[in-house]
Amino acid sequence: MKDGTALQGAPVHAVAEDTLHRVRVEQVRLLCGNLGSSVLPGILVALLVAYALRASAGLWPLLGWAGVVIASKLFDYADARRMLDMEITPANIGQVTRRLVVLHGIDGAAWGLLAPLALDTASPGGSILLIGVLAGVAGNSMSILSPVMPAFVSFCLVELGMLAASAWHTHENALQVLAVAALLYVASLLVQARNSARAARAAIMLRFENNALIERLQRESEKTQQALQQAEQANAAKSRFLAGASHDLRQPIHAQGLFLEVLSNTPLDPMQREVVGRLRSAADNCADMLHTLLDYSRIEAGVVTPQVAPFRVQALLHRISREMAAQAEAKGLVFRTRESQAVASADAGLTELILRNLVSNAIRYTERGGILMACRHRGSQVWLEVWDTGIGIAPEQQQEIFREFHQLGNPERDHNKGMGLGLAIAEGLAKMQGLQLTVQSLPGRGSVFKLLLPAAVMPQKVPAPAPVALHTAQRDLHGLRILLIEDDQRVRDSMAQLLTQWGCQCVAVEGLDEAQTLAGTQEFDVVISDYRLRAHRNGTEAIAAVRQASQRHVGALLITGDTAPARLREASESGIPMLHKPVAPGQLWEALLRLAPGAQQAQPG
Repeated sequence: MKDGTALQGAPVHAVAEDTLHRVRVEQVRLLCGNLGSSVLPGILVALLVAYALRASAGLWPLLGWAGVVIASKLFDYADARRMLDMEITPANIGQVTRRLVVLHGIDGAAWGLLAPLALDTASPGGSILLIGVLAGVAGNSMSILSPVMPAFVSFCLVELGMLAASAWHTHENALQVLAVAALLYVASLLVQARNSARAARAAIMLRFENNALIERLQRESEKTQQALQQAEQANAAKSRFLAGASHDLRQPIHAQGLFLEVLSNTPLDPMQREVVGRLRSAADNCADMLHTLLDYSRIEAGVVTPQVAPFRVQALLHRISREMAAQAEAKGLVFRTRESQAVASADAGLTELILRNLVSNAIRYTERGGILMACRHRGSQVWLEVWDTGIGIAPEQQQEIFREFHQLGNPERDHNKGMGLGLAIAEGLAKMQGLQLTVQSLPGRGSVFKLLLPAAVMPQKVPAPAPVALHTAQRDLHGLRILLIEDDQRVRDSMAQLLTQWGCQCVAVEGLDEAQTLAGTQEFDVVISDYRLRAHRNGTEAIAAVRQASQRHVGALLITGDTAPARLREASESGIPMLHKPVAPGQLWEALLRLAPGAQQAQPG
């Protein structure tokens, strides 16, 4: 058996010898540690025996015998303490064992001396006491000395041998029978001592194995902790890389989208308009992928707060069907939904995003057959299900598919098959709401994804507020005075051109200091700021500086291309409306309408 501390690659016999040595050392230490418990009882027993037999054998001889026993006990104890403090090596283990054999042989002789001293003269009761004491001492020594078997054999043979010899030489039949019984008792004790020694040896070996196992577990735990730290560092590095890459990609794509909007609003011939349309389609595809990354980053950042409320499932199914059925039909797939009157309790918007990802995933991995989106109402539960007849998922992959960037059957990373984030986003949104998302699938047959929601009851309808006159709301941006803060020149130029084309009076600056100076001399209706500015400044600081310089509350809008979780949390906590690059021109238009003077007093139509 290999010891846990043995070096890997060491010869087996060397490992075995080292383990045997360690076991013998532990046996010696066990014996030495046990001796302390027998010193005081041994002294008391010797003194009591001397007192009990004083009338037959004489007080002084018995006191002399008791003194020898006590001296032997104290010396053995002192020697045991010395051994516990010394280093026992393979070179001196034999010497230590022989020393124990000699010392405990002497101790056995000290106890056995009582037999020739008092057995002949003792009364029957005294003889019984003497024999009982020596037998009891021998039995007690077995539990103490048996870890080192030669030491116990030495003690037992000497002590009970002297008792047997003294009994035999009395020439009394009863005592001679007792001598034979003493020899049999010795044999019995030796057998029990051997068994006790084996048990002690097994216990020591088991302790070594347990220690070795604990050491291995500690090493494995340390390796696991190191691997976990490395994984966390790698994940953090991946998040930083994705955030940085996402930000750098968003800037030119955002500028491209704005320039294309400006270009599309100028006179174009049919061919130019077709080219612009194709460019916008390509830009929209890039924006969709970046917004998918944004959804994932927002989940990681924890800035998505579910707004749980009862909602009718059918309205949600209808919207998804109306918008995504065309994608399925374009691939020649049948897209069906089932009518449902169920009412569920969750965040309707987040639940819709989960279903959109599930349906999009089903369309992407289905080449023939169809997609079914259904709802099953069972008691207090509502199951939203998306069925497909696609490629299916192998059992060992059915948990992996929820891992970010994991894709089936797309080794070439075809962008038409997405980024591998849809299911990760769906699972993250489900967990955020405490919902259960499961999958069942057969390879080659298709899959079904099920989202479990609690059922609910729709509250009674609240009377709608009186309609607001639409003419009080500004429905165009003509004359809107805008201060634009953007450190990227491409984005600054494209946005300034688009805002000017919309009829706004736009002043664009690069940083916070210029914006603060302008705000002190000119009046602005809205300030638009990029979130990440130069010199480690940010948009919330810039907006606060503009408002302070203007000495009034100016409408504000943050635009960011940052997807780092920490940055998203900071921007979200500012409470300022925020758009994420690449911003669609329609999004920007609607956001500015809401911030324009008069929009706070009227609800835009």
